[in-house]
Amino acid sequence: MSAGRFLTTHVGSLPRADDLIEMVFAREAGEAVDAAALAARVERAVGEVVAAQAGAGVAIINDGEQSKPSYATYIKDRLHGFGGEGNSYVFQDVEDFPGVKARIFGDAGRRHRKTPACNAPITVKDMDAVHIDAANLKAALARHPGTQGFLSAASPGVTALFFANAHYDSDEDYLFALAEGLRHEYEAITAAGITLQVDCPDLAMGRHTQFRDLDIAGFRDRMALNIAALNHATRNIAPEMMRMHLCWGNYPGPHHCDVPLADIIDLVWTARPHAIQFEAANPRHAHEFALFEAVGVPEGKVLIPGVVECQSGYIEHPELIAQRIGRYAHLVGRDNVMAGVDCGFSIHAGSGGVDPGVVWAKLAALAEGAAIASKRFWP
Repeated sequence: MSAGRFLTTHVGSLPRADDLIEMVFAREAGEAVDAAALAARVERAVGEVVAAQAGAGVAIINDGEQSKPSYATYIKDRLHGFGGEGNSYVFQDVEDFPGVKARIFGDAGRRHRKTPACNAPITVKDMDAVHIDAANLKAALARHPGTQGFLSAASPGVTALFFANAHYDSDEDYLFALAEGLRHEYEAITAAGITLQVDCPDLAMGRHTQFRDLDIAGFRDRMALNIAALNHATRNIAPEMMRMHLCWGNYPGPHHCDVPLADIIDLVWTARPHAIQFEAANPRHAHEFALFEAVGVPEGKVLIPGVVECQSGYIEHPELIAQRIGRYAHLVGRDNVMAGVDCGFSIHAGSGGVDPGVVWAKLAALAEGAAIASKRFWP
């Protein structure tokens, strides 16, 4: 990758307008919603967030996930097989802090989240939705020459994390059924000429949630299985058309149970997507840049470290952003680094601790910081 500068991007979810949130909540609750009105509002919202990203100077932008109730749970509306009892979650880090737990899970976006178990075979239910997402994004991008686009999609592993298996004989069978079902969405995105981002919090957050009772060796075995399912699902897509997001959970918790990147990076490299996005700005993971002095970056891989936090209302100073980018570029080479955000700004409709105006200011600071760093590495 050589663009003559540090390209900027973000993880996916962006603030939604209040009226759109109300429509999404109503649909999630099973209430009657005017489908045409919702589709028109989503199309308009995509145009608005694409314009805001372009205005902030971000190079690789998306639809802000405006059509989705969340980055993962939207899958229940696109695949058959979900209808069992809802899943319950234990986040090991917040179990030590009941007040934090109550605040996090009282969030409106999480309260409206629907996660029924898989209780029937996984098959494709709605192929139109992903094509509409792609068409909305491409139409909006056409109004902003020079921008590139991506669309996010849930990984097989994170889908299995949110939607418990109550049908298949084994977790492996379930994962690979999900992989085959999700394959159609992945291929539709890339066939439209849009980069696919696969969201993979199962590979990090899974350690202190779904697999909290396993030791590290056991978790690595489950990671390897999830990656095998992801690779199966993306087998027909060129690695250069894909990126993956590694995440320890986008919530304002203590995160003291997060698995160290050093314990999993070797397995992460085995996933097919060529670019790896990961949290690198927040206080729990900012130190891990030093790991790459030892491990480097394999041929064909690109790093997209988060250089902006998504849980903080602080607007990062562009110089700090430039310094963060520079740390990685010095270790792995300027052509192997892009600049990103730790995670999404509104991963569930109605959630998000950062004011929308601050979100756009943070993205503008990202672009400014990347420009500063680019001048230093491409003098």
